[in-house]
Amino acid sequence: MEKISKPRQISLWLIIEIFVIVNIGFLAIDIFIAHSVNSFHHPAEWIPFYFSLVAPVLLSVEFMLNRRLRAQKLQTIGRVVGYSSIAVGILGAVFHLNSSFFESQTIHSLVYAAPFAAPLAYAGLGFLLLVNRSVPAEKLEWGKWLIFLGMGGFVGNFILSLLDHAQNGFFFWTEWIPVFSSAIAIGFLSVIFFGKVSRRFLDLTLAVMFVQVIVGSIGFYFHGMALTSGVDTSFFKNLVSTAPIFAPLLFVNLAFLAGVGIWDVRSKLYHIEGVQ
Repeated sequence: MEKISKPRQISLWLIIEIFVIVNIGFLAIDIFIAHSVNSFHHPAEWIPFYFSLVAPVLLSVEFMLNRRLRAQKLQTIGRVVGYSSIAVGILGAVFHLNSSFFESQTIHSLVYAAPFAAPLAYAGLGFLLLVNRSVPAEKLEWGKWLIFLGMGGFVGNFILSLLDHAQNGFFFWTEWIPVFSSAIAIGFLSVIFFGKVSRRFLDLTLAVMFVQVIVGSIGFYFHGMALTSGVDTSFFKNLVSTAPIFAPLLFVNLAFLAGVGIWDVRSKLYHIEGVQ
C-alpha cells in the first residue's frame, strides 16, 4: 500500500485551516449586515459577531505557536473554538426559528422567519475544525469528511435558496437556478460519500463543483445588481434591505471545500487502489 507524501497532506491540512480562519472572520461582516436589519434588537445577536472577531485571532495564535514547534501539537485552542462554533451555530438556528416559526408552525412563518439555516455555517466550520484535528490527514476518511461537510453545506444552501426566493414567489426564473444547482451537488457528493466510485466519476464531480462556482459568481452579480437598484439613497440601507449580497458566495465556498475533499480522495484511491 503506497502512502501519499506527507508534505502534500500537510499542505491540504493547512489550506483547510486557513479556509476556516478566513470564513469565520468573514462571517463577522455578514452577521453585522444581517443583524443591522433590526439594529441588533436582541443582545444575543452580538454573540456571533464578537465570536467571529475573536475566533480567528485564537486560531492564528495556535497556528503560529505550532509553527514554532514545527508540528500540530497544540490543538486545545482549535478544539475549544470548534465546539464553541458548533454551539453558536445550533443556538443561532434555534433563535432564528423562534423568531416566528415556533409560534405558528406554518410554511408561511418558516419562509418569513429569520433564515434558520444561516447560523449553521458556524456549526459546519466548527465540525471542520474538529475533523482537521481528529482525523489524520493521510487517511482516506479525512477527504471524505470534507465531502460530507460540503454536502451538508449544500443542503443548507438548498434550503436557504428555496426559502429566500420563495419570499417573492420566485419572481425571476433565474431564482430557481441555485435550488436545482444545490440539489445536483448534493446528489453527486452523496454518491461519493456513501458509495465506491470510479476515478472518472470523481473527475465529473469536480466539474460539477466548478459549475457551482459559476452559479455562485452569477448569483453574486445578480444580488449586486439588486443592491445598486435599491430604492434608498443610502448604500448601507440598500445593503441591509435588499438581497443578501454575500449569500451566493456560499456556492463558491462549499465547492472549494468539497473540491479539496474530492481531490484528496481521488489521489488516495488512485495511489492505493489504482482506480480507473
